[in-house]
Amino acid sequence: MSYAISYDGVKLYYKSVGKGEPLLLLAGQACDHREWDRVAHDLGNHFEVIAWDYRGTGKSDKPISLPYSTRGFASDAAAILDTCGHPRAHVYGFSMGGRVAQWLAIDHGHRIGALVLGATSPGNMHGVARKPSVDKALSSGDMGALLLTSFTPSWIEANDALSKEISTLWNRPLRPDVRQLHYQASHQHDAWKFLPMISAPTLVLHGSEDELNPVANGVLLADNIPGAQLQLLKGARHYYFEEFRAVSAQLVANFCHAHAIYR
Repeated sequence: MSYAISYDGVKLYYKSVGKGEPLLLLAGQACDHREWDRVAHDLGNHFEVIAWDYRGTGKSDKPISLPYSTRGFASDAAAILDTCGHPRAHVYGFSMGGRVAQWLAIDHGHRIGALVLGATSPGNMHGVARKPSVDKALSSGDMGALLLTSFTPSWIEANDALSKEISTLWNRPLRPDVRQLHYQASHQHDAWKFLPMISAPTLVLHGSEDELNPVANGVLLADNIPGAQLQLLKGARHYYFEEFRAVSAQLVANFCHAHAIYR
C-alpha cells in the first residue's frame, strides 16, 4: 500500500491508476478513495489518476487532536503530490472535495494545471443554503431519502445493484468523532474573499437539479473565479458524476487536455 506523510506526520493512503498527466481526485465529506472507483477507471484512460483517503477515513491515520479543516485537507493533498513526485497536477474536487480544491488552488496555485469544481460551493457564509427538507433527509439516515438527494428515481430503479453498493459505501463504519470533524471542516469552509486569487483554468460542473448543494452555488463560483467556465448537467442531481458518468468524465478529460501541464 502507498502512503504519503502530511505536514504534521499523519499517514495518508493513496492509490493511482492509468498513465498520462497526473489528475488528483478529492472526494466528498467523510468519504474515501472508493467514492471515485468507477470515475477513476474512466479517467485512467487519459491520465494518471490519484485518489486518496482524507485523514480520518479509509486507510489513512485518524488523529483527533486538532480540528480538521478544508484548508488543512488541501495541505494533505499537496503532500500526496509531493510523494507521487508531481510538481503540478490537474485537480478535480467533488462536493466537500471541491471546497478543498479551492484552497489547493489558492495556497498552491503554481501546482495546479486544470481545476474542476464539482457540485460544490464557496462556503456556507456566502453560499446558497439547501432546503430544510433536504437537511432532514440527510440527518434521517434513511437510505432511500438519501439516494433521492443524489440520483433521479429512474436511475435508482434501473441501477438497483449499484444503488445498493453506493448505499453500503455511505453506511461504512466511521468513528462518530471523525465524522463530526469532517462535518465541521466542510461547514466552516469559507474561501469567498480568496476566490479571485485563483489563477488556474477552472471548470465548474453542477447538476441542474442538485438540491443537496443548490446550483446557485456553482454560479457563484463561476462568477467569482476569473475566467471560470460553468457547465450544468441538465436533469442531474448531486451525484452527477455517477448518473451522468460518461458525459461528465468526458467533460473533465476534455478540459484537462485543453489545459495540458506539459505542452
